[in-house]
Amino acid sequence: MSRQTHPAQDLPLPSTERLILRREEVERRTGFKRAHIYNLMKAGKFPQARRIGLRAVGWDSQEIEQWIAARLG
Repeated sequence: MSRQTHPAQDLPLPSTERLILRREEVERRTGFKRAHIYNLMKAGKFPQARRIGLRAVGWDSQEIEQWIAARLG
């Protein structure tokens, strides 16, 4: 499965496929580290993580892509 990229910035285009993203992937896509992500979530400025297991959380990929697009737009 190949992902298209934006030619000017070589950034992945938003995907229509809805996935659960784990923290490492959210860090990679946003460029933020764990502490900053959690501080933004606490301030209501970042999509909230959802519990996906006893000791696991994940983020909705569409919410993350929309959050990124709003900052780049």
